[in-house]
Amino acid sequence: MKVAVVGATGLVGTKMLQVLAERNFPLTELIPVASEKSVGKEVMYKGKPYKVVTADTAISMKPNVAIFSAGGSTSLEWAPKFAAAGITVIDNSSAWRMDPTKKLVVPEVNAHALTPEDKIIANPNCSTIQMVLVLEPLHKKYGIQRVVVSTYQSVTGTGVKAVDQLMNERKGIEGVMAYPYQIDLNVIPQIDVFLENGYTKEEMKMVKETTKIMGDDKVKVTATTVRIPVMGGHSESVNIEFEKDFDLAEVRNILAAAPGVIVVDDPSKSLYPMPKDAHDKDDVFVGRIRRDETQDNTLNLWIVADNLRKGAATNAVQIAEYLAKKNWL
Repeated sequence: MKVAVVGATGLVGTKMLQVLAERNFPLTELIPVASEKSVGKEVMYKGKPYKVVTADTAISMKPNVAIFSAGGSTSLEWAPKFAAAGITVIDNSSAWRMDPTKKLVVPEVNAHALTPEDKIIANPNCSTIQMVLVLEPLHKKYGIQRVVVSTYQSVTGTGVKAVDQLMNERKGIEGVMAYPYQIDLNVIPQIDVFLENGYTKEEMKMVKETTKIMGDDKVKVTATTVRIPVMGGHSESVNIEFEKDFDLAEVRNILAAAPGVIVVDDPSKSLYPMPKDAHDKDDVFVGRIRRDETQDNTLNLWIVADNLRKGAATNAVQIAEYLAKKNWL
């Protein structure tokens, strides 16, 4: 199977190649795609070099699937061209997520919504993916009414420039700034631009994407997203109000049985999920599971996942795996 990775030289694109290799995706030919300035450079896949080509060249090579991680403007321009050539596109940008004609997919939650006719499939926002993976099995059992989430997001979610800023600040070196403020020894309560309602674009992504993926507009979400000086993964403090009461032991059992979720929750031993432990893993980790004692039917928990893997690359590859198993590629 021919696979094009658009944005192959970027932070997420590089992780896409790693995940494809690790999961032994049935790839017979890799077509790495990047901007004009990267054409001719080589990327390595399973020990073999592949030369970077333009998007036009990639289309002419007729890949079965193209996994995009090159930003929204690139996706808006090129995804329809790939799709028009009969190539299935899995897009990691925000370009198509809220398009009512496009599916927004977390395979463990709503892969069943996909059809062979879906030629542009949207990969959700990293912070949304890890949250809905935990919410979905609980929603099925207890019915979620409202979610209050605060995120603690890794600098890797911004890209190489942000990682460089953090590392330079720790060394006392002046360099290019990815953020308007220092990130080391600081937190920045702004991810993406502010909207007219006072929320950031990242916060509203979590609100709108959650209801679209879960297929239930009755689930109310309010979010505060924060950038913190860590690498390895995003963390989330989540407060969930249910329609029905719940038993904590049953909640833990439901989450332990949920695909892609690992429960790490033993306060007596100070065991709970942390970004350093989620780094380079595909699972979503959940802990600090406890009842909200201020109101009925309400649960608090803590969710951590590697934002470059399950939050981006792994989820996209899992979508491709699902399509391949269905023989739709």
